[in-house]
Amino acid sequence: MENQINKSKKQIISTISILFIVLSIIKFIEFLFIRTEEHTILADNVICKICCIAGTLIAMKYCGLKLSDIGLKFKNTFKYIGCGFGLGILTFAISYGIEILILTLQGNTPHLSAYITNFGLTGATAEVSLSVGAVLICIGVNIINVLAEEGLFRGFILKTVQDKWGFKKANYIQALLFGWWHVILCVKGVMDGDMSIAMAIVFAIGYIILAGILAIEWGTCVNMTGVLWVGLSEHFFNNFIGNFLHVVSSTGTDEMQIIRIVLSNLLSLGIVLLINKKKNKAAEK
Repeated sequence: MENQINKSKKQIISTISILFIVLSIIKFIEFLFIRTEEHTILADNVICKICCIAGTLIAMKYCGLKLSDIGLKFKNTFKYIGCGFGLGILTFAISYGIEILILTLQGNTPHLSAYITNFGLTGATAEVSLSVGAVLICIGVNIINVLAEEGLFRGFILKTVQDKWGFKKANYIQALLFGWWHVILCVKGVMDGDMSIAMAIVFAIGYIILAGILAIEWGTCVNMTGVLWVGLSEHFFNNFIGNFLHVVSSTGTDEMQIIRIVLSNLLSLGIVLLINKKKNKAAEK
């Protein structure tokens, strides 16, 4: 049986607020100044992710929680990992297919190309030579990333808020925070001269919505299954496929990347909400 939070509502709010602010400051420092993704072979900002894992563990200990309490437990692990990968493969197969079809109809002769890049809001970033080492590094940093973000948002925050205020409110709160967690990419775009302030504001709003859609979906998965594995595996697949598989045409690379991602995410959310609705109806009978 899962532990109940041994802190008051005020203490929970303070803990989440302090944790999120501290981790956000660390993330801003790394993304804007240290720039681990640009200056190391890791090609990703992993310092803030490692701090995220450490901070979540400290907050869990303060609240008297174990890993199993936030959904990291071996309950049908491989089944739920398979579900997460299945969602990712299905929805991205559809979105890649539609993207290629549109480019083909435009006469742009698209094709798929496999190589490692960092994620960029406005399209593909610098290419990294495809090798076993590059793929393993990409897999490793993405594992760290999903453990950090799923553990914090769909694990600790969802669990602590849900215990005090219920699932719906908890799911919206963690989704909103998850959206804000990604706004740094827009700030970085302005600092690097890749975006105007107006463009960055538009992208920031879009990113909050986009990340929020995923967060609501993965929070719903946790509520349905009691574990993090579906969201963890789909989150990993989404990140990896964006780093690895690209659409190249006569007019550029990954020009419709954002549309591809939005479409995949909306499809995935729709599937999960439909399954959840059917499950709830079955439980009422």
